[in-house]
Amino acid sequence: MLTISKVYKDTPLAQELLQFVEECSWHEVKEHITDMLRSWEFTDWECMFAAVQDGKIVGMASIMKTDYYPLPDIYPWISCIFVTESARGHRISGQLIDFANRYARELGFTRSYIPTEYTGLYEKYGYEYIHDIINYGGGTDRLYAKEI
Repeated sequence: MLTISKVYKDTPLAQELLQFVEECSWHEVKEHITDMLRSWEFTDWECMFAAVQDGKIVGMASIMKTDYYPLPDIYPWISCIFVTESARGHRISGQLIDFANRYARELGFTRSYIPTEYTGLYEKYGYEYIHDIINYGGGTDRLYAKEI
């Protein structure tokens, strides 16, 4: 059975999530996310979510005010979405996104945003492509939004 939980600072789940990220295959952002978790750079309503199956974290997502883009007027960002390879194909990322969107809706948000380099992934979760965006590294990504 899969459960998704908000991760709180200085808890066993926070430590397990840090270990999960340290061992994950998402090398491009692994260091950034581990730094966020170690320093707990989350403010106000920002947080991480963990998907746990059979007592083991199999996925994660975050909800943030800012992401890797110079777009301060756009938020909340649903990002850091990752599911371990052995758990893929079961729509766990969709469940993480739905959980994050319910959390955002409880906070009064009516729309959420996902940045990605992929086409065809987040559309199946109700997101619509808005336009391309330039990240701080100079690369181009796609911005998706969904009314929640």
